Amino acid sequence: MWAIVSALIEGLVLGVIARLLIPGKQDVPLWLTMILGMIGAMIGNGVAHVFGVADTSGIDWWRHLFQLGAAIVVIATVAPLWAGRKQH
Repeated sequence: MWAIVSALIEGLVLGVIARLLIPGKQDVPLWLTMILGMIGAMIGNGVAHVFGVADTSGIDWWRHLFQLGAAIVVIATVAPLWAGRKQH
């Protein structure tokens, strides 16, 4: 249960930070920001494993930077698609 809660919190934090760093307004609801942040975290973890910096002693700064970078890319990609969808 704790893994689910921590994944939701991490996704929310990453998503909100990514949205703050992306220029302009992202018209994305908070629940989608959290999901996109979680996707960014998973992609960032994969990239960190490829570079061999996923598990280090102390704080995994590189892994967190990869997660944030991936969250920025994911949100910057999805936000215009979400804003441009047709309302029925």
